[in-house]
Amino acid sequence: MDTPAKGPMNRETLGLLLGLLGVCIFGATLPATRVAVSELAPWFVTSGRAAVAGLLALGVILLLRRPVPAQSEWLRIITASACLVVGFPGFIGLAMQTVPASHGGVVLGIMPLATAIFGAFLSGERPSAAFWVCGVLGATVVVGFTLRESAFQLSLGDAYLFGGIVCTALGYVISADLTRTRPGWEVISWQVVAALPLTVPLALWLMPAAPASISLRPWLGFAYLALFSQYIGFFAWNAGLALGGVARVSQVQLLQTFVTLGVAALVLGEHIGLDTILFAVLVIAIVLMGRVARIRRA
Repeated sequence: MDTPAKGPMNRETLGLLLGLLGVCIFGATLPATRVAVSELAPWFVTSGRAAVAGLLALGVILLLRRPVPAQSEWLRIITASACLVVGFPGFIGLAMQTVPASHGGVVLGIMPLATAIFGAFLSGERPSAAFWVCGVLGATVVVGFTLRESAFQLSLGDAYLFGGIVCTALGYVISADLTRTRPGWEVISWQVVAALPLTVPLALWLMPAAPASISLRPWLGFAYLALFSQYIGFFAWNAGLALGGVARVSQVQLLQTFVTLGVAALVLGEHIGLDTILFAVLVIAIVLMGRVARIRRA
């Protein structure tokens, strides 16, 4: 059993706070994606946001003269890059063409359970039975919400969302492992830099023929995705996972549902029904119950 250290700010508490900061940044990802793909092609948004983040990260790495990762790290860097730089943004871009951002925000409530599962297999964490019961119960509520919203038929948009969940959970766990030996900002920097040989040519190829014809709003959504969702948000999130533990800190991501619902209502004018709010509250209540469950680290 992991026992938090005494003091005003132990590692787990700091990890949870950093995770919460990352969640607040990531919470606007679905609404920003929906805004961006309203006039921009999903795969341009995916490659373009990664290319911008990668070029920015390359400049930061060169400016700070960071050493190139060891050969033993590159497989993990490339795998996480494929999940977080290509997989998740691509799936989400496709999903936001067919389902509301508020719907996607609740469906992504299953992500903490998926992250904990990957963490148990890959990072040596061993959550207690009580933790798994709460995680499975929360995931069941999310799936129930999804089926109810789609008249008990999973749509293609939901399939894209679940694909994004798998990619993200795996990418988070690998990133947390890398963050044990280097800062979180450096981990995401090398991940987006590793993808540059793919993302830059693809972004140039898929770029709109007349960029000036695209209204300002989609470009602002694209800028948020490139700077915050794809890069800056991971500074806090990766560090939080490494400090507080993958299973524990990943549960904070359930609060992302509320952030997404709020941003979707303010930015997109989406109607947030009472049933959606109740489902979100129920899922988060279940995860808070799991917050006190024991987690043993190997």
